[in-house]
Amino acid sequence: MAAANGSGGKGFEVPKVEVRFTKLFINGQFVDAVSGKTFETRDPRTGEVIANIAEGDKADVDLAVKAAREAFDNGPWPRMSGYERGRILYKFADLIDQHVEELAMLDTVDAGKLFLVGKVWDIPGAAHLLRYYAGAADKIHGETLKMAQRMHGYTLKEPVGVVGHIVPWNYPTTMFFFKVSPALAAGCTVVVKPAEQTPLSALFYAHLAREAGVPDGVLNVVPGFGPTAGAAVASHMAVKLVNFATYTNKGEICVAGSRVYVQEGIYDAFVKKAAELAKKSVVGDPFNPRVNQGPQVDKDQYEKVLKYIDIGMREGATLVTGGKPCGDKGYYIEPTIFTDVKDDMSIVQDEIFGPVMALMKFKTVEEVIQKANNTRYGLAAGIVTKNIDIANTVSRSIRAGAIWINCYLAFDPDAPFGGYKMSGFGKDMGMDGLEKYLQTKTVVTPLYNTPWL
Repeated sequence: MAAANGSGGKGFEVPKVEVRFTKLFINGQFVDAVSGKTFETRDPRTGEVIANIAEGDKADVDLAVKAAREAFDNGPWPRMSGYERGRILYKFADLIDQHVEELAMLDTVDAGKLFLVGKVWDIPGAAHLLRYYAGAADKIHGETLKMAQRMHGYTLKEPVGVVGHIVPWNYPTTMFFFKVSPALAAGCTVVVKPAEQTPLSALFYAHLAREAGVPDGVLNVVPGFGPTAGAAVASHMAVKLVNFATYTNKGEICVAGSRVYVQEGIYDAFVKKAAELAKKSVVGDPFNPRVNQGPQVDKDQYEKVLKYIDIGMREGATLVTGGKPCGDKGYYIEPTIFTDVKDDMSIVQDEIFGPVMALMKFKTVEEVIQKANNTRYGLAAGIVTKNIDIANTVSRSIRAGAIWINCYLAFDPDAPFGGYKMSGFGKDMGMDGLEKYLQTKTVVTPLYNTPWL
């Protein structure tokens, strides 16, 4: 595979990235942690420190939840009309559009994400999703019930209250808005704990929310570590709800196509073609527009992926290409392909979250359905076929929350996304993503002297 790790003389310039926000965002203000502690966030391209971030813990989460509770119980946000909330969220989205390049730069230096992908996909996609839920904010309503008795009944849809969001590091912007957009549209208030590896864009979004007119206390962002800040969000009694392709995004993607089953008649040709493409893949600085794959998010993830590659070889899989670190600094790994893979191997059963593909052979449709379902995960699957009958059979047989036929990563704001089995519960996006932030109340009154029921 090609490498393009240097920044000088490579036909591109690495932009200077300014980190403007490093403090906790609580009750509409950027503040230091109660403890005064900070932690380092590092650039995965080099391993160097980008900034020191205020380190939230239980005391800070308590303050954030208190602010969110006050904003929900006594503030204007849940009492606004859906139309008014929507107008503010539309303005929030407009401000994101105005800062696309800066936000994409933050996710590149913090998470190693490809800068060009951030500019054209991640950041505009977040604004699109926010507008989707802004438009839904004034369309939340219950139903009139047809009671069997002389009673008038109806349901109300009410926001659940304070919501805690623990955001992962692989898609810092996308996952932030997967969670925050519908919660805000529903009238909830929010406490976000971004991943300690990638706090920078979340803090910038808090700033933009304030600029857009989101009231104090409605959106709070508390960077910190999982065992302290994350655990405090998850266990807080006032928090009513907590949400907890292979080389795309360096393989750090929950729907990575890491288990690939290929029909035996085309298996050898597929392996050859896949290996050729992997060797042509350019690994290097994610600011370089020629680059296809950037670094893993941090040293821990880098070492975890290399460990799984070693386990794959020790368990008997054949390494076709890749498998080694790439470059002289940073957390880069070559695109890696294994063959002669068995279903019970660790590289098949575990989620590696890296650029590692396991290629397996199958003979019949029935066999591949059984093999595909032989996992504790069930988030998404892709089917490539020209036979509509096979497409229908397999899509209905695979136990996964999203099935993409002759396409992959086919996300859309109106398409609910969420998994089966150990791939989580509930849905993000679509109107399903809004429903989980609402609770249904039934209201019944008696009817006297009514001419009809």
